[in-house]
Amino acid sequence: MSTAEPVKRGLRGFLRRLTTSQAELEAAELQEDLDQYGATPIASCGQRRRFCVAGTLRTVTLRPRGGAPSLEAELYDGSDVIDLVWLGRRKIIGIEPGRVVRAEGLVSVQDGRKVMFNPRYELRPASGQ
Repeated sequence: MSTAEPVKRGLRGFLRRLTTSQAELEAAELQEDLDQYGATPIASCGQRRRFCVAGTLRTVTLRPRGGAPSLEAELYDGSDVIDLVWLGRRKIIGIEPGRVVRAEGLVSVQDGRKVMFNPRYELRPASGQ
């Protein structure tokens, strides 16, 4: 490899970062963290199978289901989103937008969206912390 090769790669990476949107950069960073958490990309998760997923919580909402409270959180990993739903819960300390979470459970699809009910979860520090 010539000495100019690392400079070319560094320049290409710099130009790619300049021309890539912030959302695309964040998605790429989240996808890089999946291996660290031992997680499967959400886009690769099929229904009726157990998976471990990891990503950042985008939204957290209290929404009744069948007359009982449920806490719903949208998890994004850079490839897709999945709704994490804890039935019978109004609040879980640490489950808040922007938090990095690793969750494990059975994936199903409801109204065209991937859902994981009552997942086992682990609060993770954000990358770089």
